[in-house]
Amino acid sequence: MLKLRPARPDEAELLTELCLQSKAVWGYDETFMRACRAELTLTAADFAHSSLQVAVDGERVAGVVQVAVDGENADLGKLFIAPQALREGVGAKLFEWAAHTARERGARYLWIEADPDAAAFYRRQGAVDAGTAPSGSIPGRLLPRLKLKL
Repeated sequence: MLKLRPARPDEAELLTELCLQSKAVWGYDETFMRACRAELTLTAADFAHSSLQVAVDGERVAGVVQVAVDGENADLGKLFIAPQALREGVGAKLFEWAAHTARERGARYLWIEADPDAAAFYRRQGAVDAGTAPSGSIPGRLLPRLKLKL
């Protein structure tokens, strides 16, 4: 049974690897993945300045989500699903948690900078296109930016 719980700082390395494995599902090469490593690495600052939640199924870590709230705006920092847990509803459950948490903390909008291949997932969750944003890892690459009204 899938359950959500707060992420623990001692899981940072495990969750970083989950993020990298999840990103690699889209078929990116090793050079691209190396360029993304720093951006996908969970740090002490992530645990101190945002909320992180983990989806677990028994002992298996199935996904992770990160949300940071600043006034009426919240940013979805990370939402990654273990490859073996794809299409099991993990992403929707984590996204629902992120939106609920942001709303509870006073945000009116949840902003998402999505991998181009993941943008359709966010649209299915109710987010709408709101332009593009520069990649934090790949110079010159633009990512879809989406917004969910909370």
